[in-house]
Amino acid sequence: MNKVPSMYPTKTKAQVTIIFFAILAFYLFSMYWTQQQMVGGFGNAFGNMKQVIEKFFPPNISVVKAIWPAMAQTIQMAIIATTIAAILTVPLALLSAQNITTFKPLYLVSRTFLNILRTIPDLVLAVIFVGLFGVGIFPGILALIIFSLGILAKLISETIEAVDMDPLEAMRASGGGKLQVIFYGLVPQILPQVTSFILYVFEINIRASVVLGLVGAGGIGLILDRELQFYNYPNAMAIIILIFIVVIVIEYISNKIREALI
Repeated sequence: MNKVPSMYPTKTKAQVTIIFFAILAFYLFSMYWTQQQMVGGFGNAFGNMKQVIEKFFPPNISVVKAIWPAMAQTIQMAIIATTIAAILTVPLALLSAQNITTFKPLYLVSRTFLNILRTIPDLVLAVIFVGLFGVGIFPGILALIIFSLGILAKLISETIEAVDMDPLEAMRASGGGKLQVIFYGLVPQILPQVTSFILYVFEINIRASVVLGLVGAGGIGLILDRELQFYNYPNAMAIIILIFIVVIVIEYISNKIREALI
């Protein structure tokens, strides 16, 4: 019988094997090292759990009515930031897609710019903007816009690069202009995925806006930080429960919309 040839060359299999065992060794070492560092921490955590429960429970549900405007402000921050980021993403995503932007230097500059945006954590952006503009929702919105822009532009540009180019080439061959090719050939192919990405980033921004509030960027996070500083733990737990419920509801609605689109 003839021996069936291997799908992968011997050299490739050897490289994959070496990489696999190197990653496995690093994983085992990391697991061993972190366990050594975490044993004492878990012991202290279990010992302090009773004190934490006594401080935070029962939550003071009566404050929900008073803190709801701040929660609504957090949702508004996420909506505004996601909307502006989605609009700004359109040209950046097109410039960062190699099959659309054929001018190599422009493509590289756009990609580099997006890489820089993604390297800056949203919390750092919030601290910078709070220092520039003061405490409030404006620095929080600016931080979320930049944070969202880096994520959306990358996801959408990669989606653009994966589209079927035959309809676009056919439109170009029949005399279609650049904008016509984008609107009638590209947009219909990527619109469901783009909508899904925007909803996904909106969910992320709801959570991120809560954290940004802890550094003075407005919203419910600012109220939560104040309650923790004044040791009003039952009030803080009520805020945490409200945040949890709102996030779950928004995720449920967002998932239903995505299911209807894709």
